[in-house]
Amino acid sequence: MGLPPLSLYIHTPWCVKKCPYCDFNSHESRGDIPEQAFLHALLEDFEEELPRAQGRVLTSIFIGGGTPSLLSADFYRQLFAALSDKVVFASDIEITLEANPGTFEQGKFSDFREVGVNRLSIGVQSFSEQHLTNLGRIHSGFEAQRAVELAQRVGFDNLNIDLMFGLTDQNIASAMDDLNQAIALKPRHISWYQLTVEPNTYFFKSRPVLPDDDYIWDMQVAGKARLDEAGYKNYEISAYSQAGFTSRHNLNYWQFGDYLAIGPGAHGKVTKLAPFTVERYWKTRNPADYLDPNKVYCSGVKPITKNDMGFEFMLNALRLSEGTSHKIFASRTGLSFSTVEKKVTALVGEGLMWNDGLDFGPTAKGQQYLNFILEKFLD
Repeated sequence: MGLPPLSLYIHTPWCVKKCPYCDFNSHESRGDIPEQAFLHALLEDFEEELPRAQGRVLTSIFIGGGTPSLLSADFYRQLFAALSDKVVFASDIEITLEANPGTFEQGKFSDFREVGVNRLSIGVQSFSEQHLTNLGRIHSGFEAQRAVELAQRVGFDNLNIDLMFGLTDQNIASAMDDLNQAIALKPRHISWYQLTVEPNTYFFKSRPVLPDDDYIWDMQVAGKARLDEAGYKNYEISAYSQAGFTSRHNLNYWQFGDYLAIGPGAHGKVTKLAPFTVERYWKTRNPADYLDPNKVYCSGVKPITKNDMGFEFMLNALRLSEGTSHKIFASRTGLSFSTVEKKVTALVGEGLMWNDGLDFGPTAKGQQYLNFILEKFLD
């Protein structure tokens, strides 16, 4: 049994304005971002991460936030150079940067490309001015379109557009209009996901009026059909891609692979052999604390117990439309597939899962009732 593939997640906590639906660790920037202090902290943090790498090659890097595109290209040039001195980058490493479409950032796209970013994820959310206003976004639909076009023009062939549905005052026609505008831009990947109201957000305190669940489901079905028609495969619940352009970083995450984590509030997961253990851990959340010279980067570690391992694996892997394999289950959990086989067989009997003896996963009906399936693995 070998170790899983290894990725790296980097969290940048600053944004221009906190969106009312956002429950990520993001903080409105007050003046200039302290790039050099942040760079120094990230590299110190990564130095502490190195034992968790256990000699593995880094297959992908995902830079999320916050708004990572607020930082300069030179910041990322220095960061990537220093990281590649400490750990081997795969020759085809995927480096994703989240970006917002505001016009003040668009001039950076060419520079980001030059320093090594080879995948952009642009947070469009909607092309409708009304919906953008309701979501608290600071860009217009026109700016979103221009940002995507500019990114493609400077060489970003591998590009994702984030879109939301189930918005206030949104109907199926307006949701399809958003999708059609995104499809017309010909990105390689579209993340199309339902707006959910999370705790610790402004929307949770002042809840917006959203479409009812049945109507949202109809919206999702219509959108899936439209994306399929346009050549985007629904390989994960909310992820659609053209052939060959699935998100390598997210696939590793959903297949219960390992990922190191640096940056304020970043979460990681790592496997160790002899004895076999899997643990999750997280970093100091407040940016000021993270930058403090006397800080402790890792603020918590939680081993995944043997009793919880099957559920933790299913929580991720069953999001994948094509499912996963018995072999991956065993190698990533340290458990025999026989430990979950009875539950899988029962769900196969209900038409919610399939199992061919080598691979298994949710049926189309099972994807609709994924929470019900997952509850079965909690016991």
